[in-house]
Amino acid sequence: MKYQLVIFDFDGTLADSFPWFMEVFDQISDRFRFRKMARVELEALRSCGPSEILRRLGIRAWKMPFIASHMRSLMARDIDRITLFRGADDTLRQLAEQGTAIAVVSSNSQENVRRILGPENAARVRYYECGAALLGKQSKFRRVLARAGVPRQAAFSIGDEVRDLEAARRVGIAFGAVSWGYSDVASLRERAPAEVFETFEDLAQKVA
Repeated sequence: MKYQLVIFDFDGTLADSFPWFMEVFDQISDRFRFRKMARVELEALRSCGPSEILRRLGIRAWKMPFIASHMRSLMARDIDRITLFRGADDTLRQLAEQGTAIAVVSSNSQENVRRILGPENAARVRYYECGAALLGKQSKFRRVLARAGVPRQAAFSIGDEVRDLEAARRVGIAFGAVSWGYSDVASLRERAPAEVFETFEDLAQKVA
């Protein structure tokens, strides 16, 4: 399976940020006045789609841009605590060396993404579409396709959440789910992605 363009989500796909998210969740819920949840309840949310997550937490959709902006600020503050998953460096290097265009589409800020990637990996990414709303990546996907001049059939999106899968599907891009991110992998399998990757080595073999 070879593609001209591989589009990565960032948090939970390339960057191991879920433990950090769990630590700051109560702080975010206090600021934006939505329901706090025990660890076991938060784990249960990993199998839900975006609308169900908002419903369970009691978050109104209009608050989402403000929550996303605040999370980006908190991550910038704590940036040194977040690293890439093992194997991400090698996969990005392999894709770049074989001439595959790499993009990152993320609700995180480009500055945060670049700092966590580090200079070498950041230079390997040809297209950044960052700061996307937490519930919408379709327009970012379309913009990357236009910038790259690549038809959707030649692009492959890789992410860790139900919302990533849904956005890719709406745009008509094949989607590969990783098993190590924010969403429970069983919930992703139920939605029939094109691929499910158990490790970065598995990802590199099938995509690179």
